[in-house]
Amino acid sequence: MNDEEKKIQLRKYKTFATGLFVLMAVIFVVMTILEKKNPAHWIGYIRAFSEAAMVGALDDWFAVTALFNYPLGLKIPHTNLIENSKERIGDNLGNFVVSNFLSPQNIRPYIQKLKISHFAGEWLSKERNQENLVKELSNIVLDILHKLDDTAVVNFIGHKAREMSDDLKINQIVGTGIEYVLNKQDHQKIITNLAKQIKDYVIANRDIVKERVQKESYFLIPKFVDNSIAEKITNGLSTFFEEVENDHSHSLRTEITQKLYTFSHEIQSEEKWEDEFRSIKNDFLNEEKLQQYSKDIWNSIKKSLSKELEEENSALKNYIKKNLTELSQNLKDDENFQNKIDHWVRVTAYKYILKNTHQAANLISSTVGNWQGRDLSRKLELEVGKDLQFIRVNGTLVGGLVGLVIYTVANFFI
Repeated sequence: MNDEEKKIQLRKYKTFATGLFVLMAVIFVVMTILEKKNPAHWIGYIRAFSEAAMVGALDDWFAVTALFNYPLGLKIPHTNLIENSKERIGDNLGNFVVSNFLSPQNIRPYIQKLKISHFAGEWLSKERNQENLVKELSNIVLDILHKLDDTAVVNFIGHKAREMSDDLKINQIVGTGIEYVLNKQDHQKIITNLAKQIKDYVIANRDIVKERVQKESYFLIPKFVDNSIAEKITNGLSTFFEEVENDHSHSLRTEITQKLYTFSHEIQSEEKWEDEFRSIKNDFLNEEKLQQYSKDIWNSIKKSLSKELEEENSALKNYIKKNLTELSQNLKDDENFQNKIDHWVRVTAYKYILKNTHQAANLISSTVGNWQGRDLSRKLELEVGKDLQFIRVNGTLVGGLVGLVIYTVANFFI
């Protein structure tokens, strides 16, 4: 029933109650006139009934009217109660709702019945719902991406990179990295490969060794002697590096390893290396380059993410759908997982409701308090006015009956 229908209904019952009062008034007038001309006893009874009925009707009319209006426009104290007490009504109504509906003992049974894990699993298992969810999430993230200030994001990335790099000790990282490689014996592969390359180079360039020996030799020394020396040098070098290549416990390997350990410790501990790497870092991460790196990083992230979110069957969306399917299956079949989710929901809901019950009271109180007094009075009258008119009707009839009883007792016993 809308407000217009309620207004029509209220007018109808008001007319009925007022009409009954008018009827009693007419009967009273008629009986009073008849009583002067006709001494019949029945006239007195009817007159007494109608007189008391009028009093009861007027009394209840005043009481009902005083709730919503000033009777006859007269500002009588303690009338027009709704309009004049709307703040107190709002406060009391809010406190009533909180005390009687949002108390721990009232909400606990309903919270304990909450079981959303299976429902959520069923909902997520439907492909249409998954697509809608992914679509909405994609739209939200895309909207955020487009609304972000690129300059602000780039400055943020640059600022954070600068903060991270300020405390970054490159010499410690490099030194630790060398030690890690040495401990894993991965440097042995480098030595093996390097020894093989040197051996092959020496063998492949015998002529260069001969030319070099002849060039550095004295002119009195015969050429065959120079060639013999060059051959021995070539064979000696190739043999030596072949030994290094094949013997993993060769002394040269041990010496190189020890030198590398010493070098890694120097890098980590000596101030000159710390200063050197700091200088390299500052050259590499100067303000201009850092800003450019940040810009390139953000543009790459934004472009890639936008592309993934805009395409229908992108790898990112397929990955999300795959995980949603697994989540829905777990929500439906994994009882332990269901219990954890439901328990978390119940505890969170229970705590949140209890923590914010005062907000419900404040909402009701402020809402009622912000209504115009006249509007509040009209709203309540539309809702309960029909029933209040029956109070007027009952007051008329009950008042008449009481008057009749009093008149009868007076005539027979007094």
